[in-house]
Amino acid sequence: MNSTFDTVRAEALFASALQISQEPTPLQVRAAVTTTLRRYGVNGCTTRVAGEFGEYPESAARRMSWALEMVRSAYEALASKEFAFAG
Repeated sequence: MNSTFDTVRAEALFASALQISQEPTPLQVRAAVTTTLRRYGVNGCTTRVAGEFGEYPESAARRMSWALEMVRSAYEALASKEFAFAG
């Protein structure tokens, strides 16, 4: 199940310049999400995603699946580190 945060982050990653072929690290994913959200805002990212799904649905679906997977992994790793320091 996706949280709203996962969805927003995945849309930002989708709209970013980061590519699947770059095999980004969790740090690179989080940086791309932050940069893209600052550049386009939530609505701007959503608009870009919708445009890609309208024009290239097959490749957009693959990119969104990748973005969701990367976001879950990148932010799960971050949350694990934060909880480790909280105790």
